[in-house]
Amino acid sequence: MPDAPVLGATTSGSPKKVKLDERAFGARFSSALVHQSVRAEQAARRRGTAATKTRGMVSGGGAKPWRQKGTGRARAGSSRSPIWTGGGTVFGPQPRSYTFKVNRKEQRAALRSALSLHAERGSLAILDASAFTAPKTRQALELLDGWQLPDHLTRPTLVVLSAEETAAALSFRNLARVAVLGAEDVGVSDLLAAASLLISEPALQALSARAAQPRAAEEAKA
Repeated sequence: MPDAPVLGATTSGSPKKVKLDERAFGARFSSALVHQSVRAEQAARRRGTAATKTRGMVSGGGAKPWRQKGTGRARAGSSRSPIWTGGGTVFGPQPRSYTFKVNRKEQRAALRSALSLHAERGSLAILDASAFTAPKTRQALELLDGWQLPDHLTRPTLVVLSAEETAAALSFRNLARVAVLGAEDVGVSDLLAAASLLISEPALQALSARAAQPRAAEEAKA
């Protein structure tokens, strides 16, 4: 069963470690499901507000520029034709939604894959948020600097906290290349974009429940 060190704990002696849920942190990495979930999350973040005007939306152009015959020029019915400068746009972008549905079980399987990847390579640690009685950025920086990680896994860092751990959130939010998210807001793309992952124990329980819920339900039925 995978485990993770605890950062910020005041216990003396050997570093404290927490056993991770095998159902959430011991899964095989599924690149297909992860790719699909990341695409869905990034598409859902697109605003989809790009818009162009068709020839019917562009002001002006109501009168025929010149008579149909006798001028030697090509016939034209409006100065707002798409082939004219200042005319409308043909098949241009219009406001739309880019979201598409991903099966709930596939989303959770992708979440398990991302969490298991951090657990497998040792880039996951548990934060003892009780050590932050008040917002202290220096304390947060010293905690990250004391985390023994390879250089390529140091930053960027994702810190996942619960809604009640405001002091820790305020301590980490101003650090460079450190993102702070709530447990309910973490997506697969956030986990993959982070080289290292720091989770508080309440947030760990929430993420484990999100990732392992389908398997737990199957075991309950068995």
